[in-house]
Parts: sequence; structure tokens; C-alpha cells
Amino acid sequence: MSSRPKLEDTLREKILAAPDAVLEDKDLMNALVAANERAMGGNIIDLRGIAMERLEARLDRLEDTHRSVIAAAYENLAGTNQIHRAILRMLEPVEFEGFLKDLGSDVAEILRVDAITLVLETVQDAEEPAVKRLGDVLCVAEPGFLRSYLTRDRGGEPRQVTLRQLGDASRRIYGERADWIRSEACLLLDLGEGRLPGMLALGAEDPHHFTPQQGTDLLGFFGGVFERSMRHWLK
Repeated sequence: MSSRPKLEDTLREKILAAPDAVLEDKDLMNALVAANERAMGGNIIDLRGIAMERLEARLDRLEDTHRSVIAAAYENLAGTNQIHRAILRMLEPVEFEGFLKDLGSDVAEILRVDAITLVLETVQDAEEPAVKRLGDVLCVAEPGFLRSYLTRDRGGEPRQVTLRQLGDASRRIYGERADWIRSEACLLLDLGEGRLPGMLALGAEDPHHFTPQQGTDLLGFFGGVFERSMRHWLK
């Protein structure tokens, strides 16, 4: 009689009835291969087993990459839908004041940011009633302010979209909200020939909401639509 333990009849029948299930079970196959190697002894090198292990490792890496690509695709799709919804909401107002007020409420909520401020360079008086009335979302500054702010006085040309983390947010731009703004996206605006530039500042409490490593295509598109809308209102 054989000294090797036999499988129970019911288990053996199940395996014979569905052998594919055994082949598709990775852990079970690994256990069978390991048992086979032990049976061969330590003096035999199983080259096929080594090759299989390498293929399995490569497959695992491919599966991880596949999952990462799918996750990135879903994230990009969600971001695109978010930008589209914000643009549609931004185009709804029929008055300029309502257009600006929606920025700090509905549009900010759709974009999941904690503050939005439109910064306009101007030579006019910042104490005008209209500026005071829209102070939560509108900030006026002297010519040259945006270049200095975006480059942090380091010179050079500012980028169309600047993403960065903040340790000390500008109170001039964010007001009292500056105390808890920890990252921002700055969208530089071209308001047309003969006009000074503007900037749309999106501030977030989460320091990782905007980081320099992130892509800027969607925010660049949003900024392009916004500046064209501004040109319409400034006619």
C-alpha cells in the first residue's frame, strides 16, 4: 500500500470535474509547483519553474501598470466632466456682477476649491463701490503686480498656469481666507489688446490639492474660456 495520503473521494471528484479551476487558481498552482520541487530534491534545478516565476513577476507588474492606467483615465475623465460643469455654470449669468458672484459660490463648489479670486491690474481707484461690493471675489492691483506675484520676484515670464503649495497665502488676494489656504492654482488671463492682464486664483485648504507635479491642460482650458468670457463683459 502507498504511504502517501490520498485525497478524499469528494475532493478528488471535484478536481476531476473542474480541472480548469485548479489551473486558474494562482495560489494553488504555486503550492503544486513547490510540492513538485520538493519531490525532485535539492540537486535538480527546475529551469522551467524559474522561467515561470519570472513571467509571473512580469505579469504582476503589467497588472499593476494596467490598474494605474485605468485609475488615471477615470481620474482624467472625472476632471474633464468637472471642468465642463464649471464652464456651463459660469456661462449662465446675464449680468457681470452675477457672473463674478457665481465664481465664489457655485463655480468654486463645482471645482471643489475653497476660494476663487479674480485679480485685475488697473490704474483705477481700488476704493470704488463696485470693487468693495465684490471684495470677496474681486481684487484690483497696480500694474506689474501679477508678474511679481507669479514669479515671486525672481524675474522671467510667468506661466499661463501656475500650481504651487503655500505656507503663507496672500491676504491681499484671499483676504481673511488666507489663513487656511495651503495650495493654489493661478490662471494668467489675457484680457485683450490694450488691457492690463488679469489672474484667476483658485485656493484650496488641502496642501496637496494643487502641486507643481500635476497636469495643467484642463485648468489651461478653463482659463482660456474664462478670459474670453471676461473680454465679452469688458466690451
